[in-house]
Amino acid sequence: MAKKEPAIVAILNNMSALRSLTFTTIPKIGANPTLDRRGKIIALLEEQKLLLKDSNYTRTVRTWVKKEGQLTPVEKQQRILPWWRVNADGSYVLFVRSGSKTIEFEKGKNAVAVPSFDKVPLVIDILITAVRNGELDDQLAQAKKPPPAMTSRRAA
Repeated sequence: MAKKEPAIVAILNNMSALRSLTFTTIPKIGANPTLDRRGKIIALLEEQKLLLKDSNYTRTVRTWVKKEGQLTPVEKQQRILPWWRVNADGSYVLFVRSGSKTIEFEKGKNAVAVPSFDKVPLVIDILITAVRNGELDDQLAQAKKPPPAMTSRRAA
């Protein structure tokens, strides 16, 4: 039989060792929806930069599929849609999506005018900086709000 350490023997003999400790509750992990929105938009903007470099870029998503009665993880490729369009005059328009909605930067304006395709990565970097600084928090919060409930009118 192995010889026990003297400190362990002292603790086992004296059960008041727990009284020397201070107990507390585990703090809850607080979710911050504003920071979550910022992080998600920044990640999506970074994906747009990758899509600019490689037009065939796809996002890899892990899903679970049932095969022979067993759930197994499967990686699928997800297509990324570009957040820019070409104007009739050859300039570009860049917009930001939150879900299926485009974010409205100013009243009635939901896109950024970009003079050429070469400037699109620079505009994306500026947007990433703006999101990090919290300049688009109000717009991101508005984009995530559910639409107001429709009320039906009766014909008089």
